[in-house]
Amino acid sequence: MNTDLYSTTLRQLNAKIIPFIIICYFVANLDKTNISIAALQMNADLGLSASMYGLGVGMFYISYIIFEIPSNVIMTRVGARLWIARIMITWGIVSAGMSLVHTPTQLYVMRFLLGMAEAGFTPGIIYYISCWFPKSNRARAMSFFYMGSVMASIIGLPLSGSILNMHGIADIAGWRWLFALEGIPAIALGVLVLWRLPQTPDHAAWLTPEQKGWLKRQLERDNAGVEVGTNHNWYSALKNKTVLLLSLVWFLQAFGSIGITLFLPLIIKSMATEQSNFVVSLLAAVPFIFACLFMYLNGRHSDTTNERSWHLGLPLILSGLSLAVAIYSSNLLLAYILLVLTVGFNFALTPIFWAVTTEKLAGVAAAASIAFINTIANFVGLGLPPLLGKIKDATNSYHYGLLIVAVALIIGGIVGILVSRPTQPGAAKNAASRLS
Repeated sequence: MNTDLYSTTLRQLNAKIIPFIIICYFVANLDKTNISIAALQMNADLGLSASMYGLGVGMFYISYIIFEIPSNVIMTRVGARLWIARIMITWGIVSAGMSLVHTPTQLYVMRFLLGMAEAGFTPGIIYYISCWFPKSNRARAMSFFYMGSVMASIIGLPLSGSILNMHGIADIAGWRWLFALEGIPAIALGVLVLWRLPQTPDHAAWLTPEQKGWLKRQLERDNAGVEVGTNHNWYSALKNKTVLLLSLVWFLQAFGSIGITLFLPLIIKSMATEQSNFVVSLLAAVPFIFACLFMYLNGRHSDTTNERSWHLGLPLILSGLSLAVAIYSSNLLLAYILLVLTVGFNFALTPIFWAVTTEKLAGVAAAASIAFINTIANFVGLGLPPLLGKIKDATNSYHYGLLIVAVALIIGGIVGILVSRPTQPGAAKNAASRLS
């Protein structure tokens, strides 16, 4: 076991790749979810009901679903660096263009274009990480990557709330400033991708020849035992039982990550009607601080113990149970604390899920399968926000909609435990040999 080569190579990967993709993912989720804060002003300006807002949110996912798999297949042909740069530049332009909408129909069109532009980014980055990080460090790498998503809520929600306070400057509404200012960083980062993200380890000038050789041998060894590998074409991989079960888990998980995230400011506003929009944005950011912590601790502990199943399934079950109790709590403080735990546990499984997925899949089949899994989950974004909006309009409460979310999370956790079990006896005990 060459522990020195292992540790020095991983330090280089963590220093050169992870911080930049965290920033990119931060901006991606900021531009995708800032509509939840903009809604605090925008809905009244555009005359949107809760149902219409839900439809506007859902339009993003229609185009995202359509273009997700083709985007990742193209990425494997033109290269991750070029394709990720294209994605970021186009979504930045569309996101900034959201500031120009004046009617509900224009909002729907721009959300559709935003989904089309961003399609393939998340699975593309996940696939990129799997091409660089060995299995023994992959959950931690995934947890750092997803911290970009979480920070988009920790930092982005209060930031977006502050930008709303620019309302009236130059006679422009605050929510228009919000979309305009938060779209620009994606364009700049898209240009930087061409400079900062090397295509393969062979193109990484900051790795020594010894480090490149070790890393390539390690990745080849990791990929040798995958269930869906280079001998599978991308379309046959989508019919694989493991891919379908992983898709089901990620689909059910998305009830929390999509449903709660995009409605959290509105849910909190309904609980604390006397609070200002900025205070609501701060309260909406707190759960994601815990999400960041839970992701890191769960990912690190999973890598250290080399156990995946319970680290994947149990957090999702706890997330559903926390939400179910929060719904029926008459104590507002307790309900808020349980919402915090719901979000924290919901995100805690994320790095484990993608570590498990990339341990079972490799090659172009992996790129297509990751996109397929993510695409299936995005059907939740297509259907759940409009459903939650209709339930809110009909009952004047989010309770029944959130109960659906809670049940989905619990079922997803159970399926996750089953699908993430090692496929071979003793497979969970081979971590040490993978470091040699």
